[in-house]
Amino acid sequence: MGEIVVAITGASGAIYGKRLLEVLNSHGRDTRLVVSNAGEITLQHECGMSKETLAEMTNSVLDDEKNIGGKSASGSAKIDAVVICPCSGTTLGKLAAGISDNLVTRSAIVAMKERRKLILIPREAPYATIHLENMTKLSSNGSIIIPASPGFYNHPKSIDDLVDFIIARILDHLDIEHQVGKRWTGDEI
Repeated sequence: MGEIVVAITGASGAIYGKRLLEVLNSHGRDTRLVVSNAGEITLQHECGMSKETLAEMTNSVLDDEKNIGGKSASGSAKIDAVVICPCSGTTLGKLAAGISDNLVTRSAIVAMKERRKLILIPREAPYATIHLENMTKLSSNGSIIIPASPGFYNHPKSIDDLVDFIIARILDHLDIEHQVGKRWTGDEI
């Protein structure tokens, strides 16, 4: 198995990236962490931690977002997927335009060209029309868009339950078996 790259950008919702890395670590998956400058501010503000602390606590390799020559920017590297969690509107726009100006966007563009899984977790509200157009363009090119919009049919009792709803969807698309959250069985009604 190759590594999974998790990128945290500047949209609110750094908790999603943090939790995803925790769960991937608990499943023994090798991960690389890339945090944009704005993502670093959000991670500190919302989770009270640095990118270094997050990488250490989740056994992730921390890559410098300025290093566009990092491992995840290579088509020959053993990378299974890139997950941008959360994905800012700016990052959506850059990807839709094919701009790879940092390791986050370069890793994502390489994932698209190599037909690797690229999963984007936008966390904006409301979406501007340009966000929707960019998501449509990226989805049409094979990216998986999972807005950070948790469901409520599982009767969440905490913020952690709401976060895990989205994490479960990401894990499903990464083809990772898990026990995160409850699945709908059809017998609930």
